[in-house]
Amino acid sequence: MRTTTALLAEICDLITTHTRPDLRTSVDGLLLSRVDAAPPDYSLTEPLLVVMARGAKRLLLGDQVHEYRAGQYLVVTADLPVTGHYLDTPSLGLGLVLRPAVLAQLLLEAPGARTTTTPPAMATGEAAVDLLDAVARLLRLLDHPADAAVLAPLVVREVLWRVLTGPAGGVVRQIGLADSSLSHVSRAIRWIRDNYAEPMRVPDLARLAGMSPSAFHRHFRAITAMSPLQFQKRIRLQEARSLLATRPGDVAGVGHLVGYDSPSQFNREYRRLFGAPPGRDGALLRGDAVPHLPWGRLHRGATGRDR
Repeated sequence: MRTTTALLAEICDLITTHTRPDLRTSVDGLLLSRVDAAPPDYSLTEPLLVVMARGAKRLLLGDQVHEYRAGQYLVVTADLPVTGHYLDTPSLGLGLVLRPAVLAQLLLEAPGARTTTTPPAMATGEAAVDLLDAVARLLRLLDHPADAAVLAPLVVREVLWRVLTGPAGGVVRQIGLADSSLSHVSRAIRWIRDNYAEPMRVPDLARLAGMSPSAFHRHFRAITAMSPLQFQKRIRLQEARSLLATRPGDVAGVGHLVGYDSPSQFNREYRRLFGAPPGRDGALLRGDAVPHLPWGRLHRGATGRDR
């Protein structure tokens, strides 16, 4: 088996060769990213495995801080509004969409007892040599499309198997369990994501998740590190920021579109999160000639995610 250093060097070369502006590759669900320099990004993540080959990044989720560096991985198991800071650039990374159907099949063979607690929806860890070796073989298939059509799904399963049987396995397996707390809470997360501008009642979300209000609130916070109200507010403000980049001079209209009836409240909460009032921040965004596309800003159809 090759060393971690040699495998990371090869993975860096392959990512550099095959990275495209939209992150996607010819292998379904495989994403590649190179970031030379970037301001903090505010995005809605998707369920992903991210392996960092070079550089480092810090993610803020509620009051939690997660860092991962070259030779480490990040696992995200739900749609989460996060703030990302690159600590070391250039940064080279690979993302693999985590699909419930694929993980459910692997769980039939994966060891591990069912947990009685609710794991958080984000975890980091060291990428073992076996995992890096499988990642490198997956990336090599990008140079061989005919082989990739047959072999890529098999290597993807191996990559996921290495994670499932590693230290973060308890977090990842929640995606493949139809009756896990994550699966139940994810119904409410999807509703908030798709209806963020609408009024929200926690008892209604609890019924959607099939839980009592108190159990729902406890599991939701354990998974997302936020209350449902904080979660909705973060999505509203991040969506407002995206809209302001294309709608100059319409601060009040943007605030109303994302669910704020009070312009003063919108301005106050926007400034608290992003450090500048919406009008000024929108002007800065429109002046950014090279926008950065973080993992979570992919369009929903780009990854072919299986829900």
